Amino acid sequence: MTPDTDTHSPLYATYARADIRVERGEGVWLHTEDGRSFLDFSGGIAVNVLGHAHPHLVSALTEQAHKLWHVSNLFQIPGQEKLARRLTEASFADRAFFTNSGAEALECAIKTARRYHYVNGRPERFRIVTFEGAFHGRTLATIAAGGQKKYLEGFGPKVEGFDQVPFDDIAALKAAITDETAALLIEPIQGEGGIRRASGEFLRALRQLADAHGLLLIYDEVQTGVGRTGAFYAYEHSGVAPDILASAKGIGGGFPLGVCLATEAASAGMTAGTHGTTYGGNPLAMAVGNAVLDVVLEDGFLTQVRDRALQFKQGLASVTDRFPDLFEEVRGEGLLLGLKMRVPNLDFIAALRDRLMLAVPAGDNVVRILPPLNVTSDEVREGLERIEAAAQALAATRKESAA
Repeated sequence: MTPDTDTHSPLYATYARADIRVERGEGVWLHTEDGRSFLDFSGGIAVNVLGHAHPHLVSALTEQAHKLWHVSNLFQIPGQEKLARRLTEASFADRAFFTNSGAEALECAIKTARRYHYVNGRPERFRIVTFEGAFHGRTLATIAAGGQKKYLEGFGPKVEGFDQVPFDDIAALKAAITDETAALLIEPIQGEGGIRRASGEFLRALRQLADAHGLLLIYDEVQTGVGRTGAFYAYEHSGVAPDILASAKGIGGGFPLGVCLATEAASAGMTAGTHGTTYGGNPLAMAVGNAVLDVVLEDGFLTQVRDRALQFKQGLASVTDRFPDLFEEVRGEGLLLGLKMRVPNLDFIAALRDRLMLAVPAGDNVVRILPPLNVTSDEVREGLERIEAAAQALAATRKESAA
C-alpha cells in the first residue's frame, strides 16, 4: 500500500491506497481494470451488506432516479416516513433522524443527549463517557468522543465534554460519572478498535447505571447494525436497549445513509430548528434503505446470517489451530469477524491480496473479515481456502527468513 503522494494527483494524500483499480462488482466479487477478480470480504468496511450490484437495490435506485433525486427537508418525503416506521417497528426506537453518514448520526446522537438534559432543566449535564479504543467518526466532536491520539493530533484543542474510561471496566465507569454527565456512549463491539466485544454483563450494567443516574445510554451501531452480528441490531444480544442509537454503513447497502434512532423521551427536545440536514433522508437514499430492509427483514434472513457465521467461525478456528505462530484467536459475532494476529496484520492482508481476497485491518493487530450478509456456504468455503493458503504462504516466508 502506498500513500497518495503523487504530486500530480488532485487528491488529498490521506489514504494509503492498495494498487487495485476497481471497475465493477457483482455479489462477493470485485473486478479490476486489469482483469483480476477479488473475493471481497472487506465489504467497503461493513457497508455492502448485500454484496455488490444487488438486483433489488439497483432496481430501487434506478426507479427512484427516474422520479426524484432531491427535495429539501422543508417538505415531506414519503420514503422517510416509510423507512422510519420500519426501523422503529423493528427496534427499541420511536423516532428517526436520517443522515448521510455514521459520523453525522453520532453527531445527532450527541446533540440529542445534550438537548434532553437542557430541556429538562439540567443544562450543566453535557459530558459523555466513552471508552478507550472506540472509533466514532472523523468530525471534531466524534474524534474527541473516540479519544484516540492518532486521530486528534494536529487538529487543535479537543472538543470539550468527553471522558474516556477503559473498555469493559465497570469500576472505572462508575468513578467517571459526575453531576455533569449526560450520557454513556459505547460500541457493543469495537470494530476499528479490533473486534473487541463488550460483555453482556457490562452492557446490562451500563443500562442500570444510566437509569440510576438519570443518564441516556447511546449505542454506536454504525458497524454492528442491520444484521451484521446476526441480530438486526447488536444491542439485542444483551437483552437491554439503549435510549439512542447511531446506525449507518449497512443500512444503505453501499449508498451513503445513516440514521439516529431514539426513544420518544430521549428525542423530545429535538424540536423544529434544533437540528437539520440538506441531503440527509433524500429520496434516493430512502429508496435504497427501504430496499435493504426488504431483504434483511425478510423471514429467515438473519437465521441464514447466523448459520453462515457459525460455518465461518468454525473454519477460522480450525485455521488458527493449525497456524498458532500466526494467529492468536478468532473474534467477533455474526459476520463481523476478526483474526487477532501474532504477526503484523498488514502482512497477512497482503498475503490475502496475493490470493485475490480482500480483508481490512483493525486496531489491536486484528484482520477484519466482513463478507456480505447473503454470502453462500460455497463462498465461505472459498474464503476459508484462501485464508489457509495465505497462512501457508506467510508461514513459509517467515520460516525462510528465519533460516
